[in-house]
Amino acid sequence: MQVKVINRSHHPLPQYQSAQAAGLDLRAYLPQGGVTLQPLEHALIPTGLFIELPSGYEAQIRPRSGLALKHGVTVLNSPGTIDADYRGEVCVLLVNLSQMPFEVNDGERIAQMVVARHEQVEWQPVDELSNTERGAGGFGHTGK
Repeated sequence: MQVKVINRSHHPLPQYQSAQAAGLDLRAYLPQGGVTLQPLEHALIPTGLFIELPSGYEAQIRPRSGLALKHGVTVLNSPGTIDADYRGEVCVLLVNLSQMPFEVNDGERIAQMVVARHEQVEWQPVDELSNTERGAGGFGHTGK
């Protein structure tokens, strides 16, 4: 699939890091210098990228497992969704859940972007739903 992209950063376009990877690594675009996230602080980090997705697709912004494991830094609204009709800059809402400050530097890989097909629903109002074995059980219903 081809996706139109404007890259206003000085970094290469997002790339897959392996042949079967689902996510493209996004880099921070911070030409004026890094951003320090204090413990429990969040910030919107620009990427310098603007994309035009085909209708019926979304881009999901997800955490990088290495940042989460090593530094406690993750994507706050995970997964973030970029709709096909959005034309603004792709930004990543990072949060530092650790007890130590974390420096986000220009060019650092900060998140993954997964492009996925989606459907739009058409509601069908009814008076009752079909029965299942699970029924209304949720939130821990199936145990540990």
